Amino acid sequence: MVDQVPPQAVGEDDDRPREECGIFGIAGTRDAAAFTALGLHALQHRGQEAAGIVTMADGTFHSHKARGLVGDGFAAPEVIEALPGDSAIGHVRYATTGATMTRNVQPLFAEFVFGGLALAHNGNLTNAGALRRELVEAGSLFQSTTDTEVLVHLIARSRGRTVLERLVESLARLEGAWSLVALTAKKLIGVRDPLGVRPLVVGDLDGAPVLASETCALDILGAAFVRDVEPGEIVVVENGELISHRPFPPKRKRFCIFEYVYFARPDSVVDGKGVYDARKAIGRELAAESHPGADIVVPVPDSGVPAALGYAERAGLPFDLGIIRNHYVGRTFIEPTDQIRHLGVKLKHNANRAALEGKRVVLVDDSIVRGTTSMKIVQMVRAAGAAEVHMRIASPPITHSCFYGVDTPERSKLLAAQRSVDDIAAHIGVDSLAFISMDGLYRAVGERGRDPTRPAYCDACFTGAYPTPLTDHPDEEPSARLLETATR
Repeated sequence: MVDQVPPQAVGEDDDRPREECGIFGIAGTRDAAAFTALGLHALQHRGQEAAGIVTMADGTFHSHKARGLVGDGFAAPEVIEALPGDSAIGHVRYATTGATMTRNVQPLFAEFVFGGLALAHNGNLTNAGALRRELVEAGSLFQSTTDTEVLVHLIARSRGRTVLERLVESLARLEGAWSLVALTAKKLIGVRDPLGVRPLVVGDLDGAPVLASETCALDILGAAFVRDVEPGEIVVVENGELISHRPFPPKRKRFCIFEYVYFARPDSVVDGKGVYDARKAIGRELAAESHPGADIVVPVPDSGVPAALGYAERAGLPFDLGIIRNHYVGRTFIEPTDQIRHLGVKLKHNANRAALEGKRVVLVDDSIVRGTTSMKIVQMVRAAGAAEVHMRIASPPITHSCFYGVDTPERSKLLAAQRSVDDIAAHIGVDSLAFISMDGLYRAVGERGRDPTRPAYCDACFTGAYPTPLTDHPDEEPSARLLETATR
């Protein structure tokens, strides 16, 4: 889910890729709003700009949206009390553009001829701009700048007899990646796109079906994991029963491999694999591929920790917390003064001199996007007295922008798209630099390696092999050959 306005890149002092949304739904429990708020809290890592919940009670929809963290907008008892009903859906959002406008906060809600429908979306539609122009020319009036609203208008214009028929007809026109939850007066609906790029799971809370982006949202409720929603599947919950529909032609799955590297919470199980175990395996593969002479392995917190543990295990080196993260840097510093901005990465991290001084250090991080944070981390470690600084990255070089629900800069601002590995090493100031290979990453998640003619995952940010057309991004449009091998 992204705003359909000119893209704004990630801030210079925060060059991580950013997942753009998390979704949650539950049906058949008296505390639906409270459970949804808890589920969204567990999914907070997928979006920190805004959150929203819609509930259904006796044929009436109730909604509350708030900018900021879930705890900021939904902690007050009166907020939850104003959201009655035994069914609910919710959404956490990361905005890729400018200020977060309340009208863009999901779930979106609209009244149709069949009644009300609320909708929340994780992913990105790569033809939303083209569809939006078509709909506007036909008379549609848009109320937001989010691509998700395109689906609302398609549903409104559908000639389908039922909600499900309208939804299927509308989804068939979409390109890109999407996982959705929707709520009507009688139904909770979950959808995953035919390639299964973004995650969506089914859980059970004492007989109440639950839908969530990740299993960590089930864990916080004490709900049991049931299964993943399959690519191209629509699950409909009505009267406590979950019914599966598979209206789309089957395609070979292309789950986002970066979910294992960075996006998902390490305590989640996504697409059948434990994220923590996958990240440790990535670290082991990385150490096997490239290991300099060193004394200690230090993670760049927090996302580099599991990979660093695996690296240290394989390399036979001590693991140490040579960088300490300040977990209490809040939104005050999103728009800091020039003086505070000059402090840069020190707002979030501080070197542990006792662990670093005189040591040959291997820093393990999940990715390099612009390189600004990596450069400052290296400078900090050297200033703490490290004798050598080597960096190992638990993903291949990011050379292409993501158009499937992750905020990355345009390609001209991706460091690895412009420089060689040796040039990057010199730029960030390390004694050596290595990224995990594509085959190594695939091995870490249980494959023999990457088959370039039939890749098992969406890895377009590393390879440029986009698995769908990019109608709104013609300059990045994959070749016919790449598209054919990506989808067959």
